[in-house]
Amino acid sequence: MTTEAIKVTKDSSGLEFIEIQNNFAIAKIALQGGHVVWWRPKSSAQDVLWLSSNSRYEKGRSIRGGVPICWPWFGQHPTDGTYCNHGFARVIPWKLEKTTQLKNGATKVTLKMLPTPEALKQLTYNYELELTIIVGDTLYLNLKTTNLSNNPFTISEGYHTYFYISDIKNIKITGLENAVYTDKFENFNREIQKSSISFDGAFDRVYSNTSNDCYIEDEIFNRVITVKKSNSNSTVVWTPWEEIAKKMGDMGEKDEWRRMVCVETANLHENSVVIYPSLSHSIATEYSVQEY
Repeated sequence: MTTEAIKVTKDSSGLEFIEIQNNFAIAKIALQGGHVVWWRPKSSAQDVLWLSSNSRYEKGRSIRGGVPICWPWFGQHPTDGTYCNHGFARVIPWKLEKTTQLKNGATKVTLKMLPTPEALKQLTYNYELELTIIVGDTLYLNLKTTNLSNNPFTISEGYHTYFYISDIKNIKITGLENAVYTDKFENFNREIQKSSISFDGAFDRVYSNTSNDCYIEDEIFNRVITVKKSNSNSTVVWTPWEEIAKKMGDMGEKDEWRRMVCVETANLHENSVVIYPSLSHSIATEYSVQEY
């Protein structure tokens, strides 16, 4: 028998959330930012997404953890440093368009970003931004940008996803071997990833021209998280380490940063996307867990 429960709740600061429970998983989605803050398949012994205990739940502020949406730019704005990092999509309201129970028992949610004055100020082209989320034994997200203007425009984009891990020193990431990357901590020099990724300090790399799926192997949790992607040619891997985490203020209690790593499905730098009038572009990602 298939059971499904969907409800919209509001917290003390006025932020609205969609709470989902079905046969496969539980999830929580913030309508501010179209932000999946929580998803856990019922078959998983551990959490899959990391959420800081010091996350700020405020209007106009991003939530630290889960799956923030970066759009229409990734990182700093290309010409105006006064605009917020990673674009405005993650800090303004989205509208719940539809929820559907799929035949397999998963829950499909469709959101559209509302054209607020703040958004119109930062991107003057006419567009539509739609996010499809499917909550099941996997978590699937598809972000669709449609150009409604008379001119082409360029975007960069991504899912800045925080994954929950046993400890940053216990994991390795595979799938990016032989990919070219730029390293923020090495003057953005371009290098080739020669082997799997492991961590012993702050890490911030953009891997370009790679459509490969990635795998987070956790020897303590005895599991592999698969990060599958579609129409994405960049992957970002990030972890702050202690000194940077302390300066951030919303990274949680002492050493909480050790329990997270970001593996981000994206298009940025030379992989930025040009969208022509009347056409659409979608970027999708899907997360699954295999325990052993």
